[in-house]
Amino acid sequence: MSTGYVDGHTAAQAMKDAMAEPDMAEGTPAGTTRLETDTAKYGKRRMPKPGVPAGILRLAHVDIQVTDLDLTTAYYTGVMGMTVSGRDADSVYLRCWDEDDHHSLRLRYSPRVGFDLMAYKVAHEDDLDDLENKINRYGLPVQRISRGEALGQGESIRFETPSGHTMELVHEIEKVESSRGKVNPEPYAAEGVPGPPSLILPPRMDHLLVTAEEVGESTQFYRDVLGFRITEQLLDGNGHQLGTWMERSHSPHDLAVVHGPNGGLHHFAFWLDDWDDVRDAADVLAYNGIQVDVGPTRHGVTRGSTIYFFDPLGTRNEVFTGGYRPDPDFPTLTWTEDNIGRAVFYYEGELNDRFMRVHT
Repeated sequence: MSTGYVDGHTAAQAMKDAMAEPDMAEGTPAGTTRLETDTAKYGKRRMPKPGVPAGILRLAHVDIQVTDLDLTTAYYTGVMGMTVSGRDADSVYLRCWDEDDHHSLRLRYSPRVGFDLMAYKVAHEDDLDDLENKINRYGLPVQRISRGEALGQGESIRFETPSGHTMELVHEIEKVESSRGKVNPEPYAAEGVPGPPSLILPPRMDHLLVTAEEVGESTQFYRDVLGFRITEQLLDGNGHQLGTWMERSHSPHDLAVVHGPNGGLHHFAFWLDDWDDVRDAADVLAYNGIQVDVGPTRHGVTRGSTIYFFDPLGTRNEVFTGGYRPDPDFPTLTWTEDNIGRAVFYYEGELNDRFMRVHT
């Protein structure tokens, strides 16, 4: 009976060969070995590594302007449970407990509360050149940000979107030591970190929603130039887009655009793992006297469970969980304006005026 090995190799010899040339993921414990397969057709070869598609991976960080660094830092650490990963002359950089990148939120001192930029991480260094060329061909100027100019990250490109938002794309972001290990990690935050009713402790930043006067034009830019895919849309009676929800990370949305003033930030959202965490977050918010905007409730769009609330200076936050996984053949879901209440808040079936008007 054939063993499947050629040139006199045995299974033991194949294992010995594999041990001589390990090829493991970064952080794999020392001494770990890989089994390799020899075949008559191809001879000795390694099992292929899964490829990473080019382009944008996910949201990297959100940068906002604040008038009181101490107060907002105290809120994002003492209520949300984020960790300070760096400071410079005018900014504080924070990350969630399950994030390895340097930061997912930057608080920058300014005389007024506002929105600085949204940064998305790309898969490969070459993606920056490719996307810069596409953005230039679209007719938008692109600024190169040198390595080290932005704390915690390498070279990036920065530009203004058609709706007046500053957007940044970056590949290299400094890695930091998270609160859970890389070998046999616990599924929760580090032991000893307090939970409710004192901290919300989201594991990561999830998405943000911005406003634009021309939702269709903005959406076309994100689709055609940056490669986002629409998962859901809200149309008015004439078929014009009032809102679009778009993804790159195979989540319900990484970026959403709704009708409103150019350059506006409606909210940014933290991911929670399940509905119980959303319920606990409501307890934390009530315990700390945080102003709740809407929720706990559920969306029709994305099907996620949610609470909206405001940080001490009035920037809207969200905690979000659930939804669906949009596979590559996932069809775009459409909501019509006459069902806008159920689309946004499925249980209540209506929108409050503050949710529609207030933005940063």
